[in-house]
Amino acid sequence: MRLTRNAMKTSTLAIAMAITLASCGDASSSKAQDGVFAEPTERQAPTDATRMKQSFSPVVREAAPAVVNISARSIQRVQADPFFQFFGGGIPRERVAESAGSGVIVRSDGIVVTNNHVIEGAQQIRVVLNDRREFPAEIVLADARSDIAVLQLQGVTEQLPVLAIDDREEQEVGDLVLAIGNPFGVGQTVTNGIISALNRTETGISDSGSFIQTDAAINPGNSGGALVDMDGDLIGINTAIFSRSGSSAGVGFAVPASMVRRVVDSALGGESMVVRPWLGVKGETVSAAIARSLGLPRPQGLIVTEIYDGGPGARAGLREGDVITSVDGAEINDQAGLNFRIGNKSPNDAAALTIIRDGRTQTLNARVQTLPGDAKAEGVLIQDGAFSGAQIAALTPALADRLGGDPFATGLLITSVQRGSYAARAGLRPGDLVREVNGRAVSAPQALVRLGASEVTIERQGRRLTGTLR
Repeated sequence: MRLTRNAMKTSTLAIAMAITLASCGDASSSKAQDGVFAEPTERQAPTDATRMKQSFSPVVREAAPAVVNISARSIQRVQADPFFQFFGGGIPRERVAESAGSGVIVRSDGIVVTNNHVIEGAQQIRVVLNDRREFPAEIVLADARSDIAVLQLQGVTEQLPVLAIDDREEQEVGDLVLAIGNPFGVGQTVTNGIISALNRTETGISDSGSFIQTDAAINPGNSGGALVDMDGDLIGINTAIFSRSGSSAGVGFAVPASMVRRVVDSALGGESMVVRPWLGVKGETVSAAIARSLGLPRPQGLIVTEIYDGGPGARAGLREGDVITSVDGAEINDQAGLNFRIGNKSPNDAAALTIIRDGRTQTLNARVQTLPGDAKAEGVLIQDGAFSGAQIAALTPALADRLGGDPFATGLLITSVQRGSYAARAGLRPGDLVREVNGRAVSAPQALVRLGASEVTIERQGRRLTGTLR
């Protein structure tokens, strides 16, 4: 079974006239630059079987105009055939690569949300509305961790139809949903299904993702499209499927609206990246065996195995061996779930942690903070010795997190290697983590300055390698 990300073509969601007028004021005098968000509709779950069997057309009619098609173009450098390179020929050439996906207009002045993998590396982005109007777009913020990107349409002169972001997390397993997109490039399509699960974390998509699972058909071409509830509100961005064939098998995943809102707020707040706070806690999922050993009635929660000294968790009074069962009332069962709940907050926000300690349940109040260290550290260029030509930075929680690594990891990170340098000839690569030199842990770049012949242990893609640099 493999995980497939789908490029999805979204149909735009139009807000009802009454809501549009209430949100935007006088349409004749509104300016595109005075963009407004739509307000989510109060939840109205079906009350009987007859209502559930009625047509979805009223929801589609309102939602479809805000779902758009996205075409992304990039220039890729293609290496020549090695056979010709051997004989001195084969000049590298450039080729144009195109990808297609979907997006959702969430603000009337042309703010569009899509998947990061739809527009990643693109030099040119074009967005086609459901009424066939076309606009160029620029990336405001792209967040690879959540796979969400925010675009701004260029040349918008009037209010566009929008889809309200419903981030209240009122959904339940079994609720009806619609997926709107453009699979296989056939034009806008709508599929229906139910929410199969909430807070799915063990998907392999992200170490800080908690996804909505649905059986609504999602196929290649659907990425970035809208997952819509029966109120016509955006509750998720369709992102990935589990499939053996590459086509829908009824197991699709959407990024929840709460994370979509977090990325949009960061983008419109002028941030260049999504700043995720942390709790400074590392843990292990409570298995059946661990639950029995702790006397728990069932396997639940995350048992704390490591606490960052001076971090938010430590200041809140967490201890190793505590079992975290929920954050602000939302159940936690693994590290990804904890990362998602904490990462959805802003720095300095409060978090109520429900824990089990010595068989008793209690609540601790933490205030989450940004990860310590410089997330953009470039490091020091080593000019002499065994690491000559390597750029070295001390690994901090912030830097490790930005690179998708473990914030608790320690060592020295090789951020770049000069071509033809001694470090390059020795086989060192950017991303290598220098753990030990001559059997001793290292944490400062100065330890590698003018280093002579030494036994060095590095970590590369999860594997430890030990060798001698001379």
